[in-house]
Amino acid sequence: MHIESDTKLDFKDVLIRPKRSTLASRSEVDIRRDLSFKWSGRHYEGVPLIAANMDGVGTLAMARAFIANGNGLTVALTKHYPVEALVDFYKKEGNAAVWYSIGTSDKDTEKLDAFLAQGGKLDKLCIDVANGYAEPFVDFVRKMRAKLPDATIMAGNVVTGEMVEELILSGADVVKVGIGPGSVCTTRRMTGVGYPQLSAIIECADAAHGLKGLVCADGGCTVPGDLAKAFGAGADFVMLGGMLAGHDQCEGKIVKTKDGKFVEFYGMSSATAMGKHAGGVAEYRASEGKTVQVPYRGDVTGTLQDMLGGLRSSCTYVGAVRLKELSKRTTFIRVTQQINNVFGAV
Repeated sequence: MHIESDTKLDFKDVLIRPKRSTLASRSEVDIRRDLSFKWSGRHYEGVPLIAANMDGVGTLAMARAFIANGNGLTVALTKHYPVEALVDFYKKEGNAAVWYSIGTSDKDTEKLDAFLAQGGKLDKLCIDVANGYAEPFVDFVRKMRAKLPDATIMAGNVVTGEMVEELILSGADVVKVGIGPGSVCTTRRMTGVGYPQLSAIIECADAAHGLKGLVCADGGCTVPGDLAKAFGAGADFVMLGGMLAGHDQCEGKIVKTKDGKFVEFYGMSSATAMGKHAGGVAEYRASEGKTVQVPYRGDVTGTLQDMLGGLRSSCTYVGAVRLKELSKRTTFIRVTQQINNVFGAV
């Protein structure tokens, strides 16, 4: 047994300290990034926000909305679409706005082979598991790198620097960072495993950038200010679930009650998801997600405007002309200890 006594922080534990700026308007800020990928040799240019590969978020309708937005936003598609629907989308819309998502089962690999055999052409692959520390997962990343040498591969999830390095050296271009921070994830409660998201991003970004790899902060963002904190901590991409739930593009059932309209939203390790896609929760495991009803929010366009506007505003407060400069201009102020002291907590 070992105890680490260093303080680890979440988004709620800090604020960004403002600094002098020459910027006169948010319109002067460029929140697009031009990123190069270590293994695929490809480039990405756009606003580095990704819709999470969850039912009700990583949808084809969300991808079409992101394409219409024109800012280079991308969607990690839920892996539960049939092959025919995916092939049709890729042929009509191209692959610039989407990541093809896959697990590590034989069924996932067979589906990918069928997609490729039917003419599907992907340039971005998201390999997604709850526990990125298992050796078979690392082997699977190596296998996919050999199978798709020209594809940009994003893999995760992990929360520590040494595992980020392992995945990058095994062929991942981008490593997803986050265990348990999501709004409908109960992994921390069910297993006791996790890592405060802000500290995880800082440590993992440092490890990845030393190897010319990238990181995607996955989970924990609840307001636009959290996006700025994630990018300020060193994230190259930020993946969003709950912040994009409840919109028309989520393809979810709208429920009307006396309190208003709501849309069902659930974690992909929840009993709801496993009942829908795997016939129920297997006897050897437990649900590590929950199902909630989020308020119906209409079209996603307004929410995207709030997110991007908030991010631009954050940059003006610290004098970052480009999003790339935000991490260099960010000083975090810890606020939780001050709040705790008011109530006499240790």
